Amino acid sequence: MASSVCSISSNRLRQIIVVALILLASSCLASAKHRGNGTTTTSFHGKDELRRYRKIMAQVARLKKASSPDGDVIDCVPTHLQPAFDHPKLRGQKPEAEPEERPKVDGAAAAQEEEAVFPQAWTDGGESCPEETVPVRRTTRRDVLRSSSAIRFGMKQPRAAGVVRRDSTSDGHEHAVGYVTGDQFYGAKASLNVWSARVASAAEFSLSQIWVISGSFGNDLNTIEAGWQVSPELYGDNNPRFFTYWTTDAYQATGCYNLHCSGFVQTNNRIAIGAAISPTSVYNGRQFDISLLIWKDPRRGHWWLQLGSGPLVGYWPSSLFTHLGGHANMVQFGGEVVNTRPSGSHTPTQMGSGHFPREGFNRAAYFRNLQVVDWDNNLLPAAALRLVADHPSCYDIEGGYNRAWGNYFYYGGPGRNVRCP
Repeated sequence: MASSVCSISSNRLRQIIVVALILLASSCLASAKHRGNGTTTTSFHGKDELRRYRKIMAQVARLKKASSPDGDVIDCVPTHLQPAFDHPKLRGQKPEAEPEERPKVDGAAAAQEEEAVFPQAWTDGGESCPEETVPVRRTTRRDVLRSSSAIRFGMKQPRAAGVVRRDSTSDGHEHAVGYVTGDQFYGAKASLNVWSARVASAAEFSLSQIWVISGSFGNDLNTIEAGWQVSPELYGDNNPRFFTYWTTDAYQATGCYNLHCSGFVQTNNRIAIGAAISPTSVYNGRQFDISLLIWKDPRRGHWWLQLGSGPLVGYWPSSLFTHLGGHANMVQFGGEVVNTRPSGSHTPTQMGSGHFPREGFNRAAYFRNLQVVDWDNNLLPAAALRLVADHPSCYDIEGGYNRAWGNYFYYGGPGRNVRCP
């Protein structure tokens, strides 16, 4: 059970926001080196950077701290002071009201709608932030020091221009995904089970998510992403965590994970983006899944994130995007891992449950009830779904259809094995 910092003063809250943003954008952490005794030293380019770093750390030291079993500290930040509103296009704004109109579901599908359940460790005891505030996972000094680059902390590594999404061998990213293309899409929805995937090194991650995509796969790629991930470098542990991401230039200089930069506007006071999801699925045991819906408000044009048919989390303002300012031309569901090829062999980092799709329910990871939102704000089955695995001997995918799950697929695998050396 995690504790939240809900009773701190307005000045202190402002201080938290300022410190967090400085930590994310600061270039003062030039590099981190580890001594033989396990301690960490930081080198800087000049006395100005050193003084700046010490000032930041002094501010952090004065902040009120709250510990939790999973190591997180959650700060309850006034909605108008959240990181989103430091963006030049959003500065001075406040969160907009929730849209009155949600994507429409036909009668048969509506009867199968389930109540949205989204378990997070920090809310185990019923904690939430007060009204007019949002929960923000605190960024720490260690978080920044773990990053390969302080300047790019909270960002995915840029992809080489022209790298094709479905054959990502050249940049170390491997996928097992289902996707639809060739139409205009205004959102996507799916339910996916959550696993504590084993990640072999801090330089790698394993995630399962929905991608809403527009543009080419060059430098103008726009994406909106949400799901769960295990990333030791970003979070400092191996817990599966709820995450969001966005970019407007193929991960080059725009966008970030969660609230690590300005952009995504959170409106929910009970869901902490970046916080651990608990409990998780158990092999041959109980399965826990989450339902996510990303959709474009037809009136204001913003892209909203919703927990299934339940509460809204927040939105990506349409002004952030170029191509996604209109619509998406591709929707993708599935898993992704980073393979650094340690010692020259394929990584043993797991995708999904770490088991192949052929093992089926209770053993393999799945996506079910795959849907897209059309031009008229209707939720429809993801027709003509294509399935592809970059390296099926390492991570595979198998799909199907039934009345209960609609379009679905199992996916994932163990990574390194006798057929994936």
